[in-house]
Formats: sequence, C-alpha cells, structure tokens
Amino acid sequence: MDAHPTITESHTETEILDVALIGGGIMSATLGAMIATLQPDWSIALLERLDRVAAESSDPWNNAGTGHSGFCELNYMPDADDPGKPAELASLFALSRQLWAGLAERGVLTDTTFVTGTPHMDVVFGDRDVTYLRRRFESLRRLPAFSAMEYTEDPATIERWAPLLMTGRAPGEPVAATRFGGGTDVDFGALTGSLVEAMTGAGARVLTGHEVTGLRRDDDGVWTVTGRDRSTGQRFAIRARFVFVGAGGYALKLLQKARIPEVRGYGVFPVGAQFLRTDNPEVVARHEAKVYSQAPVGAPPMSVPHLDKRIVDGEPSLLFGPYATFSTRLLKHGRLTDLFTTLRLTNTVVLLAAGLRNLPLVRYLIRELLSTRRRKFAQLQRFYPEADPADWYLVQAGQRAQLVKPDPHGLGVLTMGTELVTGADGTIAGLLGASPGASTAPAIMADLLDRCFPQQHSHWEPALRQLMPGYAGGSNSQSAGPLPDVPVAIGK
Repeated sequence: MDAHPTITESHTETEILDVALIGGGIMSATLGAMIATLQPDWSIALLERLDRVAAESSDPWNNAGTGHSGFCELNYMPDADDPGKPAELASLFALSRQLWAGLAERGVLTDTTFVTGTPHMDVVFGDRDVTYLRRRFESLRRLPAFSAMEYTEDPATIERWAPLLMTGRAPGEPVAATRFGGGTDVDFGALTGSLVEAMTGAGARVLTGHEVTGLRRDDDGVWTVTGRDRSTGQRFAIRARFVFVGAGGYALKLLQKARIPEVRGYGVFPVGAQFLRTDNPEVVARHEAKVYSQAPVGAPPMSVPHLDKRIVDGEPSLLFGPYATFSTRLLKHGRLTDLFTTLRLTNTVVLLAAGLRNLPLVRYLIRELLSTRRRKFAQLQRFYPEADPADWYLVQAGQRAQLVKPDPHGLGVLTMGTELVTGADGTIAGLLGASPGASTAPAIMADLLDRCFPQQHSHWEPALRQLMPGYAGGSNSQSAGPLPDVPVAIGK
C-alpha cells in the first residue's frame, strides 16, 4: 500500500489513501487505531466536521458513560429467564477492556484514566418488579461473568451500597437491588482522544472542521470523498480505497449519497436526551455507583432511568435521567433540516409504518416534551428522596438517530441497537443506530475488518488475538460466548 500521502494546502488529495474515516467519534477512532496497529504502513485520514474529535455522542457529557456490560441494563433482559443478551454484552465489553489493555501494554494508549471502577446496580420498587429482579438475578448468577453479582431485599444493605437511595425513604415499600462491584464508568471522549493520538503517532492525518458532503465511487473502484472546510468555506476532495462512515446521526445520509443498495429503505428516528446533574461534593461523595431501574411503560430502551457517578477530567459528578427530547437534528450540533435530508421514496412508508407501530413511544415522547422541571425532579426523588432542587441543573445530552429498517413486508421496524452496514465489495462500511455501540466498538470493528479485508485478515488475526485474547475470530467475533479468564488491567 501507499506511503502516507500529504494533504495539500488546498485540501485536495490527488494521491490515493488506504483508509478514509468520516466522523471523529469512538467508532472511527477505534477502527483507525486498530488498523494503524495492525498495518502501520497504511495511509489513513480522519475527517471530522467539528473543530475537535469526540464532540458529539462520544463526548462524556453527551452519554452516561456506562460501560454497557449487561450487569445493570434491565432493558436488555425483559424476560427474566433469558440471560442471552446480558451474557453477550458482558462478553463484548470484556473484549473492549482487553483491547484497551492490549494497546496500553504496547504503549499505544498512554493514558488509561478514561476508565474508572464503578459498581453497577439495579434498584426496583413494588412486588412485581421485585419478583422480576429476583428471577433475573437467579438466571444471571449461573453464568461465570455474573457469578460475583449480589442480590438483596434488605433496605439496610441497599443503604450501605448506595446511601442516597434509601435515606429519607418511607418504610414498608417492597424494594430489591443487585450489585456488581466490577462495573465501570468510561469517559468515551478521553478514550477517543487517546485513540486518535495513537493514530496520528502512526502517521494518520486528522482533519477537523472538515464536513463531508459527498461520496462517489469512481470508475477505478476508488472512492472520492468531497466536502468543505467549515472555517474557510474551501472545497476539498480526497480519494481512498476504503471508506468508513462513523458519522453518528449523519451516517445514513452519507451512505445514501454513496448509493449503496444495502441501506435502501432504511430511515432514522431522532431522539435526544437531557439529564439532571449535580457537582455538589457532599452529595457526590455519598454515591459510588451507577444505579439503573425500570423504564416507564412505552419508553424507548435508552430512557431507562439511572443515577450515575461520573468521572470526567478527574472531577466527580452525578447524573440522573435521561429525559427524552425531540428534534429534527440528527446531531447535537446538527441542523433542523437533517431528518428531512434522509427522506426518500423508498423509506417514507417505512418510517410512517414504524411510527404507527410505536404509538406508545410517540405518546411517551409527547409527554416528556410537555413535562415540567418539577415533574422531572419528582422522578429523581423516586430514586433519591432527599434530593434538593438547588443542587441540580439540567444539561442537554447527545442526539441519537435510532435505526428504522424495512421488514419483509416493506413496513418499518424501529431497532434499538447498532448495525454495521458494509457494501457488497467491502470497500465501504458504516455504523447505524445507537447504544450500546461505544461500549462494544472493538468487537464491531473486528467484525468490520473480517468482512471488509478478507485478504489481510488472515495476517491480522494473530495480532488481534494478542490484543484481545477472547477474540473468537471470523464473522462470529461479535457473538462470542463467555470469555476465558484473561487479566484485564484497564478499569481496575
């Protein structure tokens, strides 16, 4: 492959890059760092429309920072007797921690403070939910990854685990909790920055303030990526043999511009979120956990309420939420016209059908949009009875573009996970959807490497197994079973 070409002052690339990464979030950073480690002679460029990387969903204040591992996310296990999804998430997040530890051991990641050990808990109230949580615990405790999980219905024990939950609570209400001490809080913004630094250290170019507006595959099979420098308005064009679209909410419209048939009929449904935040050191010091509970009826899975300890730039805070918001922007720093730019004749019926199929979600969003601050605060007090309104303020989190796909009948299905889309010839790929993508980025990108680089993958696989000893290899890398007991230093 070519040596690292230079981007000219006019930002027009005449040479051919090996890899172009669109979007400066955790996905592009993970893929770029992996390729730079596996194939250091390849030329890589990352293009980000904002003036810094990790300024959208990967920014620590635009997400809850939960290392999604299945320990506390009740929405991933609606059937208390089916632990399949939590087991899969625990396996995938273990791969993430292995990759981060492997890169740190190689000196590629020089700062590992982006992961902080933080217990993961569930708390539920009322007889029905207590019964559910008890059954969930019994199902999960049989799996090796969950064997250290604790369960209690004793208010005193819950108060010891998380004092804010129980102090001032009226006695007599049925309550139950689980606790896993090996959970984590992840600053995905800091992690993204470290991975990007690793890429640039290997020769990759990072172009911030560069908004991609076009994707075209030329007659020679090479992609031309076009756009403009937002600070000068000057147009740019680069050429690359492989393109990854990791642009969050903008990923679908860019894949549509690339005219790949794999996204025909796909649509997006934007959902935003707000959180209540406190930095009061006396309050923050009394809560050392991420505590999840049940979502309201009709709420999307991303609206599961949780009270989280956060560590960002070394400073602790607490977040509670999320409170759903709606905007036609597909990125927090996007445009009000964003949603309309993704509409096509092939996806309009799909989107309308998905809306009709999800009327409880629509009603929930309307109710949330009309919710007053007092009502929002009452939801916090359900968790933390003695919460003082003076300590808390609302913050706007990131914007998510939930994926809507056509079913076999051509109607729409709203999906709540992430989907890796690859072109038939493997020269382009993109990631659509939302949570738990960031936490499982290494497994998703390992799958991409297998699907898009079959010729190189046989040479890369030994190195991948060194970096991630639990990596299953091949196209099943995202659905590997329980991992072997491999020491992982990150986050301990």
